[in-house]
Amino acid sequence: MIRNTKGRVPSGSPGLIFVLLAVAQFMVVLDVSIVNVALPAIKASLGFTTQSLPWVITAYAIAFGGFLLLGGRAADLFGRRRMLLVGMSGFTVFSLLIGLAPNAGALVALRALQGLTAALMSPAALSLVIVNFAEGAERNRAFGLWTTVATAGAASGLIMGGLLSQYLNWRWSFFINVPGGLIDILLILRFVPEPAPTADHKHLDLAGALLVTAGLITVDFTVTQGPEWGWTSPAILGSFCLAVALLAAFVGNERRSPHPLVPLSIFRNRNLTGANLMMAPVYAAMMGMFFLLSLYIQAVLHYSPVMTGLAFLPFPVIMGFTSSRVSKFVTKYGFRPFLLTGPLIVAGALAWLSRVPVAGSYWIDVFPSVALIPLGMGMTFMPLVSAATTGVARKNAGLASGLINTSQMMGGALGLAALTGVSASMGQGDSNPVVNLVKGYGAAFLVAVAFILFALVLALTVIQSRKPTEEAGPLVE
Repeated sequence: MIRNTKGRVPSGSPGLIFVLLAVAQFMVVLDVSIVNVALPAIKASLGFTTQSLPWVITAYAIAFGGFLLLGGRAADLFGRRRMLLVGMSGFTVFSLLIGLAPNAGALVALRALQGLTAALMSPAALSLVIVNFAEGAERNRAFGLWTTVATAGAASGLIMGGLLSQYLNWRWSFFINVPGGLIDILLILRFVPEPAPTADHKHLDLAGALLVTAGLITVDFTVTQGPEWGWTSPAILGSFCLAVALLAAFVGNERRSPHPLVPLSIFRNRNLTGANLMMAPVYAAMMGMFFLLSLYIQAVLHYSPVMTGLAFLPFPVIMGFTSSRVSKFVTKYGFRPFLLTGPLIVAGALAWLSRVPVAGSYWIDVFPSVALIPLGMGMTFMPLVSAATTGVARKNAGLASGLINTSQMMGGALGLAALTGVSASMGQGDSNPVVNLVKGYGAAFLVAVAFILFALVLALTVIQSRKPTEEAGPLVE
């Protein structure tokens, strides 16, 4: 059901509005993964080192995660449609510039700017879904499809990256955003109305925004550089202390501010808190898995970029089927059963990957996990998004969207840094470099299992067994 709006533009049908918002989210998630398969070509073209190559992904993820709370709150205060369009315009421009990047430094810097604009897009798009679809079965169906789009974007990026890298050029992995972005911007202007304002003020907590953004980016930088610089090096220890100080100052600022960026009372909603805590390790495992498994398939199984992308084809198919059907069961049975079952399936599939051999076979060593992980993730993501946004006051829809997206992207960036670090440090000791690679991959997949088991513990101890149609704790008014 479409809610009342200002009537600035003719409203499209609910289905059309959802599709236009979903395209924006698809683009955001696509750019997290589309470069995975293209990494060898980018490395050769622009002169990246093995140590600096992960920054092609990490720069985007860090900026994305670091600015999401700011983007979500700005959507609440200044207009969700407006912030979506600002973000999409910048995202489209930076995609073009990344495709034209002349060297490694320029590409990394532009990827960070692209991540910043994505942080304006994503929470604005999700908050528009929240305010346009009624809480309960209707919104759960929308969340099921939203989850399908987001995860399909991640998996489809691997397929598209392979096709574009092999038959065109890695630069087309970014150029492809330009026509899609322009068309979606024009259609959003035409068919997606701006919801009626719900905020009772226009005061953006800039001090809080700067502190939390700087703190989150410093955390990510610390974890990313820790394996290379050494965890006990003065630079890493200093960076860690700086991150703690910045985040502590952010909490203090939020307690004192009359208009905080993140009203701390929102965390009284137990399911919102639990869902955000769970999302970080779940997405950490998935993002690290995509990165390392795509390298294993190319470097060890010797698949071409196109075949590597096609190797992940079962992922969006199974994920889409599961996510689109689990929503009605969440409405009936609540979040908790799925947040217990889904992670167990994912943990088992990642454990299977941890035993990948040098002389491996796709159908025996890879395919079972590529089939089971999306089944488990499809049972996990939609309930997490629903738990994180149900029962939140409408005026804080952007904030709730920013929080769950922050948990997702910061978890992904930290997970990628942690798993690549484990892979590098454990992949040593043998004269055969391929053996070292496989040894490192196996150790990293085991760490991913630990991430998922931690999320499972949170589901057992924090998530409450209530249906999303019921009252979900205190609202922030």
